[in-house]
Amino acid sequence: MNPVNHWFVRWQVRGLLVLGRRAGALAQLDALLVADPCDVYALATRAHVLAELGEKAAALQGLQRLVELQPGQAAAWFNLGFLSEEMGQLEEAEAAFRRATEIDPQLDRAWYGLALSLIRQRRFDEAIPALRKNTELQPMSPYGWYQLARVHVDRQEPDEAAKIIRHLRKFEPKVAAQLERETGLGQAQA
Repeated sequence: MNPVNHWFVRWQVRGLLVLGRRAGALAQLDALLVADPCDVYALATRAHVLAELGEKAAALQGLQRLVELQPGQAAAWFNLGFLSEEMGQLEEAEAAFRRATEIDPQLDRAWYGLALSLIRQRRFDEAIPALRKNTELQPMSPYGWYQLARVHVDRQEPDEAAKIIRHLRKFEPKVAAQLERETGLGQAQA
């Protein structure tokens, strides 16, 4: 496929996706991959569309191919980890998230994903440093704080969880209240 046609097909894919015509976009992406099986744009976009359509196994294969082609791209490793975690492949997710954090230590989403995969494996001690890094990178996001409090509760450390609840009250009072309800750590304990 010549460069002009390639550019045109990519714009067609974008237009089809904007219009919600995923099947048409997939057909165009497949055409791009026939012309160039190493087209990283087509691989990444195809995996995203397949995942949205619920075809997660096929999406996972595309992401695995993508990280083979671009082993130094943190975003590709993050996406592989995200989908692996969603599919319950926790060890694979952990490995992908670790690789993403090695490539880009500032990728807060990868730290959070790593923590979630460790939590699901009940490896709470290992999840804490990942959550701390996530909250360091995203101090105003409640998600990492919430999970960190939950891990402290699971580790029988209510005082640590109560500190986080107090911290969250300053900028996310609804999340703090939710944690209080879920953990039983009300204001009297906090």
